[in-house]
Amino acid sequence: MHGLGNDYIYFDCREKPVRDPSALAKKLSDRHFSVGGDGVVLILPSRRADARMRMFNADGSEGKMCGNAIRCVVKYLYDLEGIDRGAFTIETKAGVKRVEVIEKERVRGKYVARTLRVDMGRPVFSPRRIPALFEGSRAVAQPLVVDGKNFCVTALSMGNPHCVVFTERPEALDLHRIGPLFENHSAFPERVNTEFVRVSARNALEMRVWERGSGETLACGTGACAAAVAAVLNGYCDRGREIAVRLGGGELTVNYTEKTVLMTGPAEIAFVGFAEI
Repeated sequence: MHGLGNDYIYFDCREKPVRDPSALAKKLSDRHFSVGGDGVVLILPSRRADARMRMFNADGSEGKMCGNAIRCVVKYLYDLEGIDRGAFTIETKAGVKRVEVIEKERVRGKYVARTLRVDMGRPVFSPRRIPALFEGSRAVAQPLVVDGKNFCVTALSMGNPHCVVFTERPEALDLHRIGPLFENHSAFPERVNTEFVRVSARNALEMRVWERGSGETLACGTGACAAAVAAVLNGYCDRGREIAVRLGGGELTVNYTEKTVLMTGPAEIAFVGFAEI
């Protein structure tokens, strides 16, 4: 399944567990020799929510949260498991998240979820909790030297660490060279996801993202949220208004309210099949 091209291989593990999901993610994510994807997601039973989600990046590392993947997990429960509900709760390593089915469509006699909204919770600004090695209570418009060049960055966590860089031409960046330099920068002890963002209009952003453990992806839900929050903090967008975030795979809508961050976007099933593991 994928959200705007941010694709993961999903396993329903509510009755049968998968052994060594880290190794499985590395094996199956290879687009040349296997199924291919940005990683692997396990759908698990939960005592606190309707289901639990674990996600593993293409390099085998485990992430705490994925905004595109959680929409797909709910789509799986709604479409394939036939759980006809307007809202679901999904347990993640970043806490329990609420996901609403916003738009559905009747296909061959049954409804399928098309658009879903995730309550992503409050962003974390404390550098200690991101974690990021910046002074003060927030890291907004902070200088950072990468590859001998000076950048102005805003760091925050949306369940995983993000570094947002505002630039006029993200499409011109050699992301495969500079992305790993940000990801593994000493300022980020647990590595970092990096968003390169252009402000295209008031409350409209365009971005490319380099995800830790996966490289450049067509979309990143938590990254879109981080970019929108950073844009509000830097005065480019308005808090409490819908912000259109255009990524390589399409568009997400983010609303950074006084209480939380809401992210709305599509989820699609690419195919269902079997893989020898």
